[in-house]
Amino acid sequence: MRRRFVRRLALAVGLFFGLMFAANALAIAVFGGAFGHGQHRGFGPALAILAIGALIALVAARRAVRRVGRPVGDVMEAADRVAGGDYGARVEERGSLEMRRLARSFNAMAERLRANEDQRRNFIADVAHELRTPLSVIQGNAEGMLDGLYPADQEHLEPVLDETKVMARLLDDLQTLSTAEAGALRLHREPVAPEQLVEEAVTAWRSGVEAAGVALAQRVTAGLPALDVDAVRIGQVLGNLVSNAVRHTPAGGSVVVSAEPVRGGRAVSFAVTDTGPGIDPAVLPHVFDRFVRSKDSRGSGLGLAIAKSLVEAHGGEVSAESPPGGGTTMRFVLSTERRTSA
Repeated sequence: MRRRFVRRLALAVGLFFGLMFAANALAIAVFGGAFGHGQHRGFGPALAILAIGALIALVAARRAVRRVGRPVGDVMEAADRVAGGDYGARVEERGSLEMRRLARSFNAMAERLRANEDQRRNFIADVAHELRTPLSVIQGNAEGMLDGLYPADQEHLEPVLDETKVMARLLDDLQTLSTAEAGALRLHREPVAPEQLVEEAVTAWRSGVEAAGVALAQRVTAGLPALDVDAVRIGQVLGNLVSNAVRHTPAGGSVVVSAEPVRGGRAVSFAVTDTGPGIDPAVLPHVFDRFVRSKDSRGSGLGLAIAKSLVEAHGGEVSAESPPGGGTTMRFVLSTERRTSA
C-alpha cells in the first residue's frame, strides 16, 4: 500500500510539472516562431524541448515525491497495523521537519493506545480477581449446605452475607470510579466549612481507629473560608484517606487529619498524615492508580483511585508524599472559589 501510494503521488506530481513545463516551452516556441522568420519555424525544436523537459520534470518530481511520500507511506502502513490491533507499530522519524513531527505525534498516539489497552486488560483481570474470593466463599458454603455437609444456620449463612456485602461494596466503588472518570458524576455543591468536613471524618472513624490501637487527631487552621463542594463526596474522600492510613499504621502509631490555607487563602489543603512505614519509592507515583496496593493491604485497591477522581471532579488536585524515614501524607487541595454549576 505504501509503495503504491508513493508511485501514484510521484506520477501525479510528475505529470503536473511536466505539463506545466511543456506548456511553457510550447508557448515560447509558438510566440518565438510567430515573431521570427516563419510562423511555424519554432515547432520542431519546441517539440524536442517539450519531450526532454517533461522527462526531466517527471524524473525530478518522482525523486522529490519519494523523499516526501515515503515518510507519509510509513505512517499509513503503521496506521493500518494499529487499526488491526498492533499497538506496537512505530514510525521512523525521517524526512522534513513536518514529517518528523507527524511521525513523533503518531508514535505518541500509538503509545497511549498501547498503555490504555494494557490498563484495560489489567483492570478486567483485577476485577475478576477481586470477585473470585467472595464468590468462592459463597459457592462453597451454599454447596455445603445443599449437600447436607453444613446446617443452614447463622454460622454458615453469615459468611455468605458478609461476602455479598464485599461484592456490593466493590461494585459500588467501580460504579463511582467509572462515573467520576467519565465526567458524569453529579455533585450537589453547597457552602461547607472545612473544619466541619474534618470533624465529621474524624468522628466517623474514631472508634474504628482506636480499636486498632492508633491515635486519631485533627488540626484545622481557624478562620478557613467555606468551600463550595459536595460534602458527601468530600467526606468520602477523607474517609478513604483515613481508612488507607489506618491500614498501614501499626498499633501505637497515629493519624492526623488537617486543613490549612494555601495559595494566599485562595485554596484549602486537606491532609491525612500517618506514622506508618511509608511507601516504596517505586510505588509512590502510582498509588492513585486502580488496584495499586502494598503486599499486606487488605483493601480492594480502589479507595485512593476513587479519592483522586472525586477530588478532580471538584477541580482539585491530589498528591502523596512519603519521605525515606517513614510516614505518609495524602493531600488534596480545593479552591475556595464559588462555582455556578456542578
